[in-house]
Amino acid sequence: MAALSLAPRALYEEVAELLRQRIFNRELEPGSWIDELKIAQDYGISRTPMREALKVLAAEGLVTMKVRRGAYVTEVSERDLTDVYHLLSLLESDAAGVVANTATEGQLRELQQLHQELELAGSPESPDRERFFEINERFHMRLLEIANNRWRDQMVADLRKVMKLNRHNSLLKSGRIQESLKEHRALIQALVARDSQMCQKRMQEHFANGLEAAV
Repeated sequence: MAALSLAPRALYEEVAELLRQRIFNRELEPGSWIDELKIAQDYGISRTPMREALKVLAAEGLVTMKVRRGAYVTEVSERDLTDVYHLLSLLESDAAGVVANTATEGQLRELQQLHQELELAGSPESPDRERFFEINERFHMRLLEIANNRWRDQMVADLRKVMKLNRHNSLLKSGRIQESLKEHRALIQALVARDSQMCQKRMQEHFANGLEAAV
């Protein structure tokens, strides 16, 4: 049998990921114009993969294409955030309820371990915001994986990309990291108790409070 030949990741996908991280890291600020020619030159690529990469980011909502003006990093309005948080609350609270009913003890221990890492990153004495962002994302995505609905996973992944455009603003608000940790503790408690309805309620409260901090 002939060996399988796997195509390497398309160049435009690599470029899209590089730009995605620059947007999330605020190297490209919301509302800023994306200089396609300069970035293409910096990366040593032609304009074609650059344009294809921008189309990918536009489909994700991270980039806005303006006629005869080019590409801009998307500015997230209060309405956008309200809509995104509303949908995430519905999808992730449903997932939390599923996890309470179906997770193995090992999977629950995984979530508890991630929560402990989150507690360390959010220590009041020396909070590490970047690490907090990273572990928080891992916690939520692992919970979704355990709930095991790939369609929900895809929707949440897309929505979270838009939410990330504003994440620094939401957690920079005084006391928000500690509030978020408190909400996570309550969610973990409900998960361990396998209380599906309480898990859904705690996750909904978590997103409601997150939205209040974000707008």
